[in-house]
Amino acid sequence: MKLFVTTVKILITCTAFLSLLSCNSHNGNGGRPDSLAIRKSIEDAPVLEPAEAIKKMHLEGGFEVKLVAAEPLIAAPVAMNFDNKGRLWVVTMMDYMPDTSGTGEDMPTGKVMILSDINGDGVMDSSKVFLDSLVLPRALCLIDGGILVAEPPKLWYYDIKDDKPVNKTLVDSNYADGGNVEHQPNGLLRAMDNWIYNAKSDVRYRKQGNKWLKEKTHFRGQWGIAQDDEGRLFYNTNSENLLGDYFMPGLGSGNTNQRKVAGYVEPIIKDNRTYPVRPTPGVNRGYMEGVLDDSLRLTNFTAACGPVIYNGGLFSEAYHNNAFVAEPSANLIKRNILTDKGYIIDGKQAYQNKEFLASEDERFRPVNLYVGPDGALYIIDMYRGIIQHKTYLTPYLKNEIKERKLTNPLNCGRIYKIIPKGSDAKNIVFNNDPQQLVELLKNKNGWVRNEAQQMIIDSNYTAASPALHELLKSTDNFIPVAHALWTLEGLHVLQAADVLPLLQSNNWPIRMQALAVLHSIMNKNNYNQFLPLLQQMVSDTLAAPYIGYIMHDVQQYNAATAKQILVQLAAKYAANKYVADAVISNLEHKEESFLKEVVKTNPDTTTVFARRLRKVIDDIAKARNQSNQKKLAMLYPRGAHIFTTLCQTCHGPDGNGVTALAPPLNKSNWVQGNKNQLIPIVLYGLTGPVKVADHLYKSPEINGDMPGIGSNDEYNDEDIAQVLNYIRNSWNNKGGAITAKDISDTRKKYAGREKTFTMEELDGIK
Repeated sequence: MKLFVTTVKILITCTAFLSLLSCNSHNGNGGRPDSLAIRKSIEDAPVLEPAEAIKKMHLEGGFEVKLVAAEPLIAAPVAMNFDNKGRLWVVTMMDYMPDTSGTGEDMPTGKVMILSDINGDGVMDSSKVFLDSLVLPRALCLIDGGILVAEPPKLWYYDIKDDKPVNKTLVDSNYADGGNVEHQPNGLLRAMDNWIYNAKSDVRYRKQGNKWLKEKTHFRGQWGIAQDDEGRLFYNTNSENLLGDYFMPGLGSGNTNQRKVAGYVEPIIKDNRTYPVRPTPGVNRGYMEGVLDDSLRLTNFTAACGPVIYNGGLFSEAYHNNAFVAEPSANLIKRNILTDKGYIIDGKQAYQNKEFLASEDERFRPVNLYVGPDGALYIIDMYRGIIQHKTYLTPYLKNEIKERKLTNPLNCGRIYKIIPKGSDAKNIVFNNDPQQLVELLKNKNGWVRNEAQQMIIDSNYTAASPALHELLKSTDNFIPVAHALWTLEGLHVLQAADVLPLLQSNNWPIRMQALAVLHSIMNKNNYNQFLPLLQQMVSDTLAAPYIGYIMHDVQQYNAATAKQILVQLAAKYAANKYVADAVISNLEHKEESFLKEVVKTNPDTTTVFARRLRKVIDDIAKARNQSNQKKLAMLYPRGAHIFTTLCQTCHGPDGNGVTALAPPLNKSNWVQGNKNQLIPIVLYGLTGPVKVADHLYKSPEINGDMPGIGSNDEYNDEDIAQVLNYIRNSWNNKGGAITAKDISDTRKKYAGREKTFTMEELDGIK
């Protein structure tokens, strides 16, 4: 969410991005609108009662918005889970940005609330506090009779007894280590494969009895995470509509030398335009050309967050598997249409020049979206003026907030749901009958299927195994097969004999699920049962990337055969980057020797495979002989702290950049070079594209802008000098010293400047 979305074009109060709309789009006479008149027309941003706020929403025809909860039941909600009783467990963040200075942000005012609908009319009637005195809590997950709660920097698990927390357990002391509130992990999505995934994180979790497993996975997104019917994950960064994975989430992260794996963190929707229905000057960079159109409406995403893949079954088939994305700065929710093309997922915006939902109410701040047990699309609305964090708040936006009195109130918050007009949306009634739960794995509502799967696993209903095995025989619909497969995996009763027939299915989604689950069940006693079939499937173009990923497990038991299959894949699919990266994911510390092996078969070093493997080898070389970070931290303690809390979340702790966020600092010509070019970047920000080490970085490879910190009162000139000296001497960098006077002189030189720099401008600075 913008709230926790950052990186670049940040916003804050009302804002609407988008569109590349011409002035004609909002001005009937085709002339340039009078911006002063437009600003005057929106000076007030009154707090509206929920019924009035709904009237301000422009919603696609055939749908209606219903209120689910509002203040005083909740305030500042940011995330939620339904339980199997239809109750809402909601995380609230009252302490987020009480004013433009963030005064009191560290106060323990956050809560986890339980909301209940007593009379069954779809509106929550009561709320009670489950946990209080939390500082900036950000996510929760109900699992195994308890609840995970993310309260940075820690992740806690509580057993639940009579709706009270008991037996508090520390799951991860570094869940959100480093970063600021906009750049910390969140999500806690319990996915189809029985692992819990996060946005802004490369860690996944799983509960095994009383133990918690923690594993490395791909680094994904910024705020919010979702899955589709096949269990593939989707997320975004604040300036990108939708990112996602082509392959199942538990594969392909085994080679720490491999910085990017094709098929993961892919731009699904490349069109980032937005179409707000109101002027939105209250965005962080509203003063910059192109951020707002002639009608003062935001032109592109700046706070994309909280995506969901709709699979609730209540909407018509045309909406199934659509991706909905929240944009709190522009007061809207976007609809995108997804299409599978083999294993590649493609997508487009559902409309041009309009949105699924857009509000005239500046305080409408949708920050998370969900499918509910009734099949409705649920919206968490933080309902407030300030949405941009202080770390990157520009003087322009501070002034907007002050002049238009957007700071207060802070005690509002709403949850809405969208349903087809006239529909009778009812929650499923769950009971503890294993047979009924197995039947629910066939339900048209994805939330119901996921909940049934989790209830069977959490209750350890091994008695459901026969019925689950029967579901595996379905060939007309992969969905119940997939849930049955992963439910058996979660119960630890899935056998090789269950999976082998599915690997030979003519239905690709079934075949794909069988390939994905092999990672969980393959061992030294059964791998030989799979090998002949996997060898045959090398020729299956859809299965080829999965075969590559699976060799990570096979090589533990038969390294020679695994290598043979990897060489076959590299030769047969030399031009396929997805297969190439699947193969490379197995080669940690064996990259150079494998390249020599492949060249024996195909001496062409210009193939896609050879180039991508050479890139990994080059990255390994760059990582050698890196500077001593501990020594630098002692020399520049304030600089090291600022790097950890601000810089590394986008540029990576190793300075080598993060896919979809930011380019490398390590060996960057900008970092090591002319200090008169570097200092303005940090003070005022940089608008891409930007060339680093002869590579031109631009969206979607990185976010389009880097925010400056020169207007942040937390950092004085000495602080900024320290962080620059820290990065100029870290890793392989060798840069000259920068003093606090250098920072002060640069401020004087560009006094009054607010806009970011471009590469072309910087090139002209001597």
